[in-house]
Amino acid sequence: MLTLDKVYHAAFVLKEVARKTDLIPAPKLSDCCEVYLKTENLQVTGSFKVRGAYYKISQLSEEDKKKGVIACSAGNHAQGVALAAARNGIDAVICVPATAPISKVEATKSYGAQVCLVPGVYDDAHNKAEQLQKESGRVMIHPFDDSDVIAGQGTIGLELLEQLPEMDAVVVPVGGGGLLSGIAFTVKSLNPNCKVYGVQAEGAPSMVRSLKDGKPEELAQVHTFADGIAVKCPGELTYKLCQKYVDGVVTVTEDEIAAAVLSLIEQHKLITEGAGAVSVAAVMAGKLDLKGKKVACVLSGGNIDVTILSKVISRGLLKAGRNTDLTITLMDRPGELKEISAIIADLGGNVVSVFHDRADEDADVSGCYLKIRMETRNWEHVQQIRQAIADAGYHICVS
Repeated sequence: MLTLDKVYHAAFVLKEVARKTDLIPAPKLSDCCEVYLKTENLQVTGSFKVRGAYYKISQLSEEDKKKGVIACSAGNHAQGVALAAARNGIDAVICVPATAPISKVEATKSYGAQVCLVPGVYDDAHNKAEQLQKESGRVMIHPFDDSDVIAGQGTIGLELLEQLPEMDAVVVPVGGGGLLSGIAFTVKSLNPNCKVYGVQAEGAPSMVRSLKDGKPEELAQVHTFADGIAVKCPGELTYKLCQKYVDGVVTVTEDEIAAAVLSLIEQHKLITEGAGAVSVAAVMAGKLDLKGKKVACVLSGGNIDVTILSKVISRGLLKAGRNTDLTITLMDRPGELKEISAIIADLGGNVVSVFHDRADEDADVSGCYLKIRMETRNWEHVQQIRQAIADAGYHICVS
């Protein structure tokens, strides 16, 4: 059973292992509410997951510890289990989706755990872990549907209430629901007036669908770069807790997540993975009624692969109007490129690439297409440049 006593006990056990992460103000992220960031991306192992994993393993009997543990994970729980097992002298095997970021896989191995890569997504890794558990007799350390794991995640709620006693709302990323249910149970038990919201990726809305349909529902597939919350089905226990204690769960798009990752990097020098930024994405996109409220956004993790990060930054720049592409039709004669470049430069834009295409079958015989990528300040700046080019007599193709 999940109780407040268990959450407080978890906080005591975790004192020597998990950091009490900072809650920092983020005034530039929203004009309508007062935002604070709970920096679990700076937690040991780079994610909140170490809290639940360590507490669960600490409560195992000596007999169970001798059997060894097995777990399934999209990557962050894997590191938490691996660290906890190493600290307690326990042998660990962890099933991870083959698509998990290399950084998460290598970090898990570095703690001494055996990693079993499984084709597919988290749910496929879960099925493989269950198979291996039956064969080996190891103890399963579930990433979210376990009262000890949920209690460990609930310690974040205790910290939030201590760090921001006047908190009106907390916004939490959701995959299987362990983090959300733990925080919601803890916060609502101690301050029923505080709102608790969950956020999922639009391509993996398992908790949203389940709460809407009144039962845990499994998605046919999930698709999002926020791999930490790419879960097809929430847990039975986490679903019941969310149904009882959570005020609502919303979704955000891939572009909104990318924009949030970029804003956190630029404005607060914080690196988050996609899953870690969905709470901020929901606030920035106005998905929740938070006007005039003090809001804590949980940044659940920072373990993003650098190759993915570069793509996310590019996507975020495009979404924010910081990078934009223009395709312009013009006559193939000297001086045209110079004139367009001058218009862009005079208005403060910066051309970063140019492609001059004479061979397009849709172009006039004496015409061509000019494809430009430029750096701009925002969408208003983009529109100003587009209008100036149009006023100069050039035709901009609609993308």
